[in-house]
Amino acid sequence: MKLLFDQNLSHRLVALLADVYPNSVHVREIGLNAASDTIIWDYAKRNGYMIVSKDSDFHQRSFVLGYPPKVIWIRRGNCSTKAIELILRDSIETVTKFEVDATATFLILI
Repeated sequence: MKLLFDQNLSHRLVALLADVYPNSVHVREIGLNAASDTIIWDYAKRNGYMIVSKDSDFHQRSFVLGYPPKVIWIRRGNCSTKAIELILRDSIETVTKFEVDATATFLILI
């Protein structure tokens, strides 16, 4: 499963979650840390990633453009990287089902 973590999430999540979300990357690792949402969207689409973000812009974009890519929207205010890690770990089954659901465009995790 390939997740692309947006700049509003810690780059440390890639290593912290490598056991459950292998092949994931952070925008910083691929030179897109300061890139626009459009560039990040296009990169994810071309390379088979699901975007993970706390930014509602990707959620809105998914309504307009559909998928790919799919979007996982973390709806949590200011919180630690550990809290985000736990949300994604606890949601592995939900995320796996979301990935293969041909009708699902976005997933909200709280």
